Amino acid sequence: MNLNLNINLANSYKNNSQKARILSENWVLNEIYCPSCGENLHNYENNKPVADFYCNKCTEDFELKSKKGKIGKKVSAGAYSQMIKRINSPEKPNFFFMGYLIELLSVNDFFVVPKHFFVSEIIEKRQPLGQKARRAGWIGSNILFSKIPKAGQIYYIENGKEISKKIVLEKWQKTAFLKQIKKADAKGWILDIMNCIDSLNKKVFTLVDMYKFEEELKKFHPGNKHIKDKIRQQLQVLRDKGYLKFTGRGNYQLS
Repeated sequence: MNLNLNINLANSYKNNSQKARILSENWVLNEIYCPSCGENLHNYENNKPVADFYCNKCTEDFELKSKKGKIGKKVSAGAYSQMIKRINSPEKPNFFFMGYLIELLSVNDFFVVPKHFFVSEIIEKRQPLGQKARRAGWIGSNILFSKIPKAGQIYYIENGKEISKKIVLEKWQKTAFLKQIKKADAKGWILDIMNCIDSLNKKVFTLVDMYKFEEELKKFHPGNKHIKDKIRQQLQVLRDKGYLKFTGRGNYQLS
């Protein structure tokens, strides 16, 4: 995979944001494959409201968000109301995120977040723009990566190093079961438990480890009076879907 951006494509553009868009979109078309099936991607016509790219084989759509430098813990996502509307729509795309090094004209990080990880909780509402701003009162949003489980951030390139295509495709399929979970509350529970597992930062853990998140989960789900029961239930779901292995006596292992 060539990590370099083709600077010659942007020679006729003066606006930096236009240059970045041309360079990043061209790079994706030439270097990135569909994470679902591995086929080449195609680009939609300019200003397509649904997405930037699509896969002919599996019909997945993708939108690209690029940023100069490291991506960090959050990224700007446009108007808050529109973002919430989009992620609640059945036509929402998957999202590509690119971090590029402008001084080297190369891609440093590139990953995809499958659309089944997008729930309203990962969208941060920003403060309205002040009265002196050109768009006074406008409310923007951020995508919070801290709210997205690690399994939902599938890297093609991390810190300038390419991840094998085999691994990218396997990671996509590992959480494809989330597509079938339609109810927001049910999906929210699964993602919360996945985030709790990530917080443990270990491949093997116990049910007792998970019970330590009881108070935190109560804040997210104040109407539930049986948090420990729910934790066990969600662990069983993740086990049945192959995300976890149950090794006996309250012990679990990430697959």
